[in-house]
Amino acid sequence: MPPTSGTSLQGSVLIVGAGIAGMQAALDLANSGFYVHLVEASPAIGGVMAQLDKTFPTNECAMWDGREGKFTVNLHKKPRYIDPKVCTACGDCVKVCPVARPSQFDKELSSRRATYKLYPQAIPGAYAIEKLDTAPCRVACPAHLNVQGYVAMVKMGKYREAVEL
Repeated sequence: MPPTSGTSLQGSVLIVGAGIAGMQAALDLANSGFYVHLVEASPAIGGVMAQLDKTFPTNECAMWDGREGKFTVNLHKKPRYIDPKVCTACGDCVKVCPVARPSQFDKELSSRRATYKLYPQAIPGAYAIEKLDTAPCRVACPAHLNVQGYVAMVKMGKYREAVEL
């Protein structure tokens, strides 16, 4: 909520959720002079709107009144396991991914790969890997070796640690 006359802007605003409402609130607050932080739990912005085929704009105000305050927020960033600065969104990683996961876009009636892009027009356009437990290659390995960890250690020149792993 913009400050009333005689008061000045202090701090910044945190909006949790980058769906349509969160993005609109961020734009409105930024246009009012606030410094805005927009946080999203999923690997792309858009929220449920990305699952809908058509929407009807009602032009109704969705802003909520609130009170200004001083807040401290601790965020835990969920890893994507694919660097969005390097990913070209070619989709080659999906073709070789051996792990299938239920698709959240159709109430888990179909499956998608653990390496995925949330939806075709997702922003950012980079892919992500959904890791729920132990790496699937380690589960499938009859010797139960952590192949990914071994390769990563060797790549960093940590040969002794790689052998111990």
